[in-house]
Amino acid sequence: MKINKIMTLQLIAVIAASIGLTSCGNSNASTSSATGWNINDKKGGFQYNTSYDGTEVPYGMVAIEGGTFTMGRVQDDVMGDWNNSATQQYVQSFFMDETEVTNLMYTEYLSWTKAVYPPSEARYREIYAAALPDTLVWRNQLGFTETLTNTYLRHPAYANYPVVGVTWVQANDFSKWRTDRVNELNLERAGYIAKNAKTDKAYGEQSFSTSTYLNVPTKAYAGNDSIVLKGVKNRAQAGQKGVYAKMEYGVFSAEFRLPTEAEWEYAASVRKSDRVYNNQQGRNKYPWGSDDVRTNSRKSKGDYLANFKQGRGDYGGIAGWSTDAGEITTSVKSFPANDWGLYDMAGNVAEWVADVYRPAISSEVNDMNYFRGNVYNKSVINPDGTVQVVSTNVEYDTLPNGKLRPRALPGEIRKEAVGTEDTFLRRNFQGTNSIAYKDGDNLEKAGQPNTKMYNAPQNGAAYDSEGNLTYTLDDSSTRTSLINNNSRVIKGGSWKDRAYWLDPATRRFIDQYQASDFVGFRNAMTKVGNTKSNAKKKARG
Repeated sequence: MKINKIMTLQLIAVIAASIGLTSCGNSNASTSSATGWNINDKKGGFQYNTSYDGTEVPYGMVAIEGGTFTMGRVQDDVMGDWNNSATQQYVQSFFMDETEVTNLMYTEYLSWTKAVYPPSEARYREIYAAALPDTLVWRNQLGFTETLTNTYLRHPAYANYPVVGVTWVQANDFSKWRTDRVNELNLERAGYIAKNAKTDKAYGEQSFSTSTYLNVPTKAYAGNDSIVLKGVKNRAQAGQKGVYAKMEYGVFSAEFRLPTEAEWEYAASVRKSDRVYNNQQGRNKYPWGSDDVRTNSRKSKGDYLANFKQGRGDYGGIAGWSTDAGEITTSVKSFPANDWGLYDMAGNVAEWVADVYRPAISSEVNDMNYFRGNVYNKSVINPDGTVQVVSTNVEYDTLPNGKLRPRALPGEIRKEAVGTEDTFLRRNFQGTNSIAYKDGDNLEKAGQPNTKMYNAPQNGAAYDSEGNLTYTLDDSSTRTSLINNNSRVIKGGSWKDRAYWLDPATRRFIDQYQASDFVGFRNAMTKVGNTKSNAKKKARG
């Protein structure tokens, strides 16, 4: 591995070595083109990783090069939903998990949560409970499924099966946990935190948060300086006393998150003919580039290409004949990958994406990285100007289903909604969130002023003044829609769905607080920098 020879600081060399960087080949990389000053001078001053050579593909992910594609259907809408009309969109390059998040991955998350925030302590009990999937989703009033209820999540037989029973909210919490764990490992390998701190020393408010380390490193791990080292491997260079890793060093991974609907559909519709915008021509229906659900290959002719429901009472085929071997879910990678190297983009489980559901997607408003669901917040600042970090005083939100969810975990920065001072006279966004932006909800019906289009039932749960949980069921006869700002898009067919839903363009929604036995998820990550991928490299995180 070559590092630019003009780098003089051990600081930058160790950073580069820790994440596998190569030379950018610029002989003047350590001289500022703005001032002529030296960058990375031994005597201190401005430090920057001038040898950074692009984001590398994280473990378990594949690189998806961005481009223009036809989002939505270009065939007849046989269901009559008219919620996926064809529109031209551009998607920025990104990374995506090659498989759905498995039970093994999710139970690793549960194990970490239980160890760092033990439910035996009252102050942490609800943190672990908030992460637990709903295993009761397997129950059926006229079906025997208790074995799945008791074993599917944790039994080794299902280790590589996609996790289900996870809400959209829980999927986002997992994504944030994954980001912090990867960055924690990157910092350890670069020598900025003590070895094995991620498992041996993290507890409660001493757990690691990427945002906390970047903004107030002195408060990371609750300020424990036996964990947070000052300088590379605790040996700071001359003039470098008290140096912590910074964003400029290239150590930190971008965030893991749910893919947007546009990203997911783009990644599922991989063939070149599918990505050329022409709403007058048809396209191959399924992600494998065919209108058939069975392979035509000579060696495997007749085999199913996805795990889905073939018909009423037929979830896998006839025993001893052609079968998809999946009466419920199947182990990931049971079927061939698509052209990007992604598995199960059709079948097995449907998947959460980040977007709030609305029936129409319009390229007239935005035709690049389309996403509905932006909510803007900022760090809470103390009166003395410092960032407020959550200690043991954890605040919880009561979800509509009565479950509690921590607003922020101990060790994380407390957040609040942006205010007028952040949005005044801005042209690119206004207000706290843009969920309902240009969604037609303010259109009035003739003779019915102030009529809302999306007036879903307002069910909910809340604690009364005595601390008792009360539930409210909205059974009003005036409700005309199930769509609200908590409705999240799910994409792709599942083991439980007919072939219609295997088409990447089909769309459905479920409330973000609900879970199901046929919905899972996978993570995505924005590719920062060059749109071309370093596909041959693998990030250590």
